[in-house]
Amino acid sequence: MERTVAETATKLTYEDYLLFPDDGLRHEILDGEHYVSPAPNIRHQVVVMNLYRVLDAFIRPRRLGRLFCVAVDVLLAKHDIVVPDLIFVRAERAAMFTPANLQGSPDLAVEVLSPSGRKRDEVIKRDRYEETGVAEYWLVDHEAETVKVFRLEDG
Repeated sequence: MERTVAETATKLTYEDYLLFPDDGLRHEILDGEHYVSPAPNIRHQVVVMNLYRVLDAFIRPRRLGRLFCVAVDVLLAKHDIVVPDLIFVRAERAAMFTPANLQGSPDLAVEVLSPSGRKRDEVIKRDRYEETGVAEYWLVDHEAETVKVFRLEDG
């Protein structure tokens, strides 16, 4: 039986991820493949900060959990390491955080779309988030002024 390159290629892990250069770019591993995105533009960052402010104003006084809008490595699975624009983890699940990263699926992952990562966010990441049990995933399109919400139901 002949094997394809995809079947024989070694899938990358967090150990490989740690070897990527600290070059100001966003490095992620999705299903064992390395993806690189340029640093977000100013408009992207403004949208992320505005979302953070609104969500934080709701979450913090109620002590619902932890919200991050800075680059946090999220280890969804052995071959899935992502850096969402925003993540939220309920208070009762906060032990998933280590000093270096989040180990497991957040309750909410938010990605603000950019031209360079649109397909990756809309298709590949959405699939990886679903398969690894992310409870809710928001895709924010600031140009179209829309938010697509994906919720995991029945596991």
